[in-house]
Order: sequence, then structure tokens, then C-alpha cells
Amino acid sequence: MAYNNKISIRFFDDREVRAIWDEENAKWWFSVLDIIAVLRDQDDYNKNRNYWKYLKAKLKKENKELVSATTQLKLLANDGKRYLTDMLDNEGIKTLGKEFPSKKANRFIEWFTYSPESIDGKSKTKAYALFETSFVDSIEVGTANGLQQIHAYIFGGLYDFAGQIRTKNISKGGYRFEYAQYLNSTLLHIDNMPETNFDEIVEKYVAMNKAHPFMEGNGRSTRIWLDLMLKKQLKYCIDWSKISKTNYMNAMIISSVDSSVIHALLKTALTTDIHSREMYMKGIDYSYYYEEN
Repeated sequence: MAYNNKISIRFFDDREVRAIWDEENAKWWFSVLDIIAVLRDQDDYNKNRNYWKYLKAKLKKENKELVSATTQLKLLANDGKRYLTDMLDNEGIKTLGKEFPSKKANRFIEWFTYSPESIDGKSKTKAYALFETSFVDSIEVGTANGLQQIHAYIFGGLYDFAGQIRTKNISKGGYRFEYAQYLNSTLLHIDNMPETNFDEIVEKYVAMNKAHPFMEGNGRSTRIWLDLMLKKQLKYCIDWSKISKTNYMNAMIISSVDSSVIHALLKTALTTDIHSREMYMKGIDYSYYYEEN
């Protein structure tokens, strides 16, 4: 089997479901133990592993084909090492779900089989692809124009305002972002903000978040914009998997009056692994997860 280290992380009820892309057969393989953890609502790795051992033996005895449909691929574990892990494809996961007759299992299968043809699904695919393109090298780093280039690439053909600075006022959770009539001068000010060290770059990022220049898709575009600045100026990027959704969202809300929390949070997640395709893909997965309601 040829697989190209294209890693994806899906999130169900705030639990990770890891997957690896199989280039040769053009399909995803999903971690069985991650699915077991979801379906059993169990965090204990050993308990989930033992349950899968029991279930495998039971299915084998019943001559179920599910066990023979399992393959083993290396997945990155919490200790930073890669271990061979039992994986199933789409059909295998749906079959596995039927072994757990419960409302939660039904809801999981519904979620798992949801079509990626939504705007989020399509834009996420385009965000993944950005890493592979030469276009990423032509993006202006640290400017509003560069952010527009990112937004236009990810949401082009999906939103008619892709890459366009908004002309209407917007707010979220009672917080009003920059008034539309002041946006151009605010963005010019952000362009001129320094970005020579970590603190300056985060201040620039916070300022851009307050501006929120697009009608939709600000967070997803701006996180890529932040990573491009960190890569160019400091040879770092953020390992977004180290930042929980709750902590990130709370820090960004607080950043409108106090940016020290987001500074501290991002600093703990810095990595020099800036050329890793897996790190980038994982970052996109988490970025989209942060935006889920």
C-alpha cells in the first residue's frame, strides 16, 4: 500500500479520530482505537485496546469479515513515537459502528458519513492543498493583501466575497469588530506594525482578529497568516494540536482587552517543524475544529 503521510484529524464530541490517506486506493484509513474511544465514551487507552481485543476475538469467532478488513499503519502517539495501529476504511468503520447499537453510535455514523461537499468541507480541502502549491510562496507575508490572497484561495468559488474586505459591520457574541468605514485605515495600520519578534507578531495577529476584515472565514485565514509570519521571521510555526479549543476561544475573546493570555498560549505551542506536511495538515484540522459550533 502506498500512503503519503497525509494525516487528517476529525473531531466528534471533542474526541480525535485520526486518519491516513491511502494514495494507491484513493481512500482514508481511520484509527480503530479512536473510534472505539468515541463509541464507548472512554479515555483510557488500555481499556479501549482490551475492548478491541475482545471484540476482534468475538467477531473472528462469528466469521465476520470486519477483522480481515483491518490493516495496520503507523500513527503518531502522544509520546511522539509512531506505532502500528489497527485501521479500517469508510465501510469498515460503518460496519464497526453497527456493533455498538446505541443512540451515540447512530449519531456517530451520521456524522461520519456526512458529505464533505459543504462550504466548510470544500474550503478545508483547498486549505490542505495550499501546502502543496507554489502559490503559498507568492503570498505577501504579514500584510492585509497577503491575508486577502489566503482568503481568496481557500474560499474562492464558495463565497462571492472571497478575498474581499467587507463593507458591512459585523459582531460576534456581543463583540463588535472594526466598523466597516474604518477598516481600510485600520488594515493600513496593521500593515505597518512591526513583526521582528514573537511578541510583535502576536500583537499583529490580535489586531487583525479585532479588525475581522471578511464577512466569514476570518479565523481560518488569519491562523494561516500568523503561521506564515512566524515561519518567515522566526523559523517557527504553531503546533495547533497543543492548544485546546476551549483555551484558544477563551484567549481570543479576552485578547480584545488583554492579549497576554493568547501570547502565553501560543508560546507554549511553538515548534521548529515548519516544513512538515503533517504539522500543516494537523493545523488545518484544528483550525476548522475551533470554528465548529
